[in-house]
Amino acid sequence: MTTQLSIRPQFEGFCPITEAVEQLASESSLEERGAIYTKREVVDFILDLVGYEADKPLTRYRILEPSFGDGDFIHPIVDRLLAAAQRESGGLTVKRLKPALRAVELHHATYLKHRASLADKLQEVGFSAAEAKELVTAWLIQGDFLLYDFDHKFTHVVGNPPYIRQEVIPDILMAEYRLRYETIFDRADIYIPFIEKSLSALEQSGRLSFICADRWMKNRYGRKLREMVSRDYALSIYVDMVNTPAFHSDVTAYPAITVIERSKENRTRVFAQPEIDRDALRLLSRDLTAHELSKNSVVHEIRDVAVGAEPWVLSGFDELALVRRIEAKFPKLEATGCKVGIGVATGADKAFIGDFEGLDVEPSRKLPLVMTKDILTGEVQWQGRGVINPFGDDGKLVRLEDYPRLAQYLKERRDVIAGRHVATKAPANWYRTIDRIHPAITGQEKLLIPDIKGDAAIVYEPGNLYPHHNLYFITSSTWDVRALQTVMKSGIARLFVSLYSTKMRGGFLRFQAQYLRRICLPSWDTVSDELRATLKILSETDDLVARNVAVAELYGLSSVDMRLVEGSAVA
Repeated sequence: MTTQLSIRPQFEGFCPITEAVEQLASESSLEERGAIYTKREVVDFILDLVGYEADKPLTRYRILEPSFGDGDFIHPIVDRLLAAAQRESGGLTVKRLKPALRAVELHHATYLKHRASLADKLQEVGFSAAEAKELVTAWLIQGDFLLYDFDHKFTHVVGNPPYIRQEVIPDILMAEYRLRYETIFDRADIYIPFIEKSLSALEQSGRLSFICADRWMKNRYGRKLREMVSRDYALSIYVDMVNTPAFHSDVTAYPAITVIERSKENRTRVFAQPEIDRDALRLLSRDLTAHELSKNSVVHEIRDVAVGAEPWVLSGFDELALVRRIEAKFPKLEATGCKVGIGVATGADKAFIGDFEGLDVEPSRKLPLVMTKDILTGEVQWQGRGVINPFGDDGKLVRLEDYPRLAQYLKERRDVIAGRHVATKAPANWYRTIDRIHPAITGQEKLLIPDIKGDAAIVYEPGNLYPHHNLYFITSSTWDVRALQTVMKSGIARLFVSLYSTKMRGGFLRFQAQYLRRICLPSWDTVSDELRATLKILSETDDLVARNVAVAELYGLSSVDMRLVEGSAVA
């Protein structure tokens, strides 16, 4: 079958985009194709959630599966479609069934495998070989879903979109995707434009349900997709699938099932970690789709989940209410004179980082470096590492001819340094680190925070070291940094981050800048002298009771509020 792609006119004839698609279509590695296969009972649950059930008039529906992979969705869809058609007065005819399904698969061998298996299934229920061929030819499309133009909208879209990093996709193809899809932002994985295109393919009141990673619901790279959903769609159902055996293999991403409708409904039904059992999921689907929730329902119903590009908060409802009150009363961290940053990424640590005293460059061209392993005890215990600094105080790269020792050091390591992506993009600046180094940060008091942590490890650094890229840091021109440490260690930091960040395996949180900046804080000039002194003293103690009393006074929190804060601190 000829792949039907919508290629822009300037790519007619010899087409590097088509060549790139063909390259991906021939890959045999499941990892490269982003293929993760879904268990049958979970597929049936998803079909029930969107109302694609055999007792409905399925021949009048139009369902789309954008990446059918090993057939986890298309075989149950066809089973239901055939059962519904047999009950309807028109019966099983090619004309009635032909428009009912479209399913796309990029990988050649996978496409051919399921084309054959579906043709066999159709012949088993009475279709001739010619009729079966006509149906599967209409139903199944071999090609790139993101480049394919459909001739009609759909009532339903379901599936498990591929989870592929941008780095795996040929540059020419990634550039074409970026031209077509507004939601590809920052380091978005390819499932993001899959969701965008699938939503755009829905007719009014149509429903989409995917099982995929939940990262986009809170992360920076999902902000444009969240904005799109908030503007034109409604998140009607969210089922957290973390720690459930939803797939045929283990996955590292945190999966969730979402149902998004092309409507303006403003309520979301929420449930977490269902039992993967056919009967239990059938009962849960009835609860999640009921017109009204019963008093004994195990399902939560919340409103205003999707608001612009804001992260979606779909758990911890008491904590969310507290955070909303704090947000209404106090400014965000950086509005109080604090600054959140991240340490330097070099792109070649073995070349740029070494024993500080042993780095044979001019003294002004190296900085003492603090790394995650230096703060494991909760205090800075510097192990003597340093980083090469190729930037002057003006923020520009220094001229190597002005620093002969630096020039010689870099020359000896040129092959490693110049081979980095950042260097190949700008060959004249081959010796720059990925991130610009700002030497003044070294001399500032700061709080150091590891990226991934089970709790908020907030370590004070008095102004001697420059942070490595696995460390976020907070400086302040107003707040006393020691007092700020007390506040951050109290559970306030974890309360905010736990709501807004994605969780990693083991319950670890990402203490990234985008989440730290959401923390709200009273202005320093509103804090009494007595409370200022108390907060500073408490930074050097482990007196949790006294710390919580001080923080409750600072924010005006009740004992009930503080139980939520304290629970967050040890969660």
